[in-house]
Amino acid sequence: MLTQSSSSGAPDAVALSDADPLAAFSDRSLLIVDDDKPFSTRLARAMEARGYHVQVAESVAEGVSVVEARAPAFAVIDMRLGDGNGLDVIARLKERRPEARGVILTGYGNIATAVTAVKLGAFDYLAKPADADEIHGTLMAQPGERADPPENPMSADRVRWEHIQRVYELCGRNVSETARRLNMHRRTLQRILAKRAPR
Repeated sequence: MLTQSSSSGAPDAVALSDADPLAAFSDRSLLIVDDDKPFSTRLARAMEARGYHVQVAESVAEGVSVVEARAPAFAVIDMRLGDGNGLDVIARLKERRPEARGVILTGYGNIATAVTAVKLGAFDYLAKPADADEIHGTLMAQPGERADPPENPMSADRVRWEHIQRVYELCGRNVSETARRLNMHRRTLQRILAKRAPR
């Protein structure tokens, strides 16, 4: 379901200091494509508070539709969506507006994903859960420049947990198959799956 920023005129009311690089952009349109509604709602509010004009889409089809109607200056796109791959939205955005800045969000950081996203025109990729400060910093980074490292990056334990969860989901939540593919004892995997996600 496509939603438009609900706060009419709110971004213009935000005091943007000279130190904020977003102030240099006349077009602050931002498209967020993510099917995790609580996450996208929180992120939309946080990005509006930073001065962006936010539109939210929940699928590849909706994201492409927004790009076709009016390609935004910025985009934050989840890699895995219910109807396909977020990279398709980045590719279309780069066709319609080559100077647009896009960031791919992924629940599992992997080099192949990063390389593909950058080749398609994404500025960078961030592993979920990424916060608004981290996303804003990445969108404002100059081409070839790395954003400042996050204050509280995902721990190694959390990255491992995210990877295990992804393989588990891809195996249809079959514990035995997941354990085989991860080369892990079944009981060890069951203990990991029973625990809460590490911070």
